Amino acid sequence: MKTRFIITAIPLFFSLFVSQAQKIQNLSLDDVVQMALTTSDASKINAAQVTQAQQALKVSKNNQYPDVDISGQYRYLTNADVKLQIPVSATSAGNSEEQATASPDVNGLWLGSANVSMPLFSGFKLKNSISASENKLQAAIYNAANDQEELALRAIQTYLNLYKANATIGLFEDNLKSANQRVTDFSNMEANGLLARNDLLKAQLQQANVELSLAEAKKNAKILNYRLNALLKLPEETQISTEVNAVTPVANGLPSTENRNDLKALDFQEEALQDQIKVAKADYYPSLALVGGYIALDLNNALTVTNAMNVGVGVSYNLASLFKSKANVKLAESQAQQLRYQIDEATAQAKVNAQNAFAEYNLALNTFEVYEVSKEQAEENYRIVKDKYDNGLSDTNDLLEADVQQLQANINLTYAKADITQTYYQLLSAEGVLTKQFSQN
Repeated sequence: MKTRFIITAIPLFFSLFVSQAQKIQNLSLDDVVQMALTTSDASKINAAQVTQAQQALKVSKNNQYPDVDISGQYRYLTNADVKLQIPVSATSAGNSEEQATASPDVNGLWLGSANVSMPLFSGFKLKNSISASENKLQAAIYNAANDQEELALRAIQTYLNLYKANATIGLFEDNLKSANQRVTDFSNMEANGLLARNDLLKAQLQQANVELSLAEAKKNAKILNYRLNALLKLPEETQISTEVNAVTPVANGLPSTENRNDLKALDFQEEALQDQIKVAKADYYPSLALVGGYIALDLNNALTVTNAMNVGVGVSYNLASLFKSKANVKLAESQAQQLRYQIDEATAQAKVNAQNAFAEYNLALNTFEVYEVSKEQAEENYRIVKDKYDNGLSDTNDLLEADVQQLQANINLTYAKADITQTYYQLLSAEGVLTKQFSQN
């Protein structure tokens, strides 16, 4: 008796352990998008790209500040022969010759210096370099916003696909119950000679097909659930419960691409390239800088120099830049021209994508309406065929076919419901306002 209790309790404890290990978390579509935009690795990469552009701008601005160089050193000298070029006057007639010919014992050199260089003019290179970095920063901000749009859409698509898989599992499980009951009824009828064995085999074959379809749906749900957990940084064992609202959003007016972040990023990239052209042309001009410094020197037992301060203006010009800079300017101009073509192409493609998304959304709305009617028709058809079958007016093939049509109609309606939501958010993404939609919720 004790052994039987243990054998019975083992599956119970195992099921309790599995249910505790697999934490079920109810997440709405809005929750998923918010988590993807804040906690996912992709969102952190987007933020890091903006930070990198901000630091690059600081580096460019730092170049306009003066360079200050301070150095000091000590050197030990051996057998240094020091001869002063400045005549030394004798303190008395008796030792004048000795002072003129004696060499001091010099064995060390202390040297310290400080130099400051402040750029005054460099062909506006610093100004245009800073402007280019500012435009690159704005481009990085809009690129990151566009990446966030794509991230949100990817999260939505994964969530809705998981919803479809979970809903399909429920439909297959309900249909499998009916198929199992049908096989049981047919088996009893076949045993009593009221049904041909061929009809029983057809029912069993349909039962097997439903079981395979259910296994396939569970496999897809498991993969999608794992993928969504990885995206949202949730524990691997988390089971996400999905739901899509029956009330679907409505798109107003024709689509617009004025708010596309990727197009705005391209515009700022073009501005940055225009600044780079000016930077390349700056090499045609000389560089002018304000320079100053301080030197302190102590040659042991021989010479001491202090307060040797200096200030002046430094001018430099690379004559080779007269022909070298021309190639750099042409390169920058060709890059700007290429980007202009890319902007035109991207703008045209964005408009095409927006129109396609708008058409897909309207098609999804119409499809949902058709499938609503089809579901009612399939249910009514099954009821009529079932009634005929029970009265001997229809055969097994008609019954099984009507059952499959009813199942397919329910699946189609479930998918169409999710497709309306998906195509709507695809339309918002094509317009560049997807993340704004969720920030307003």
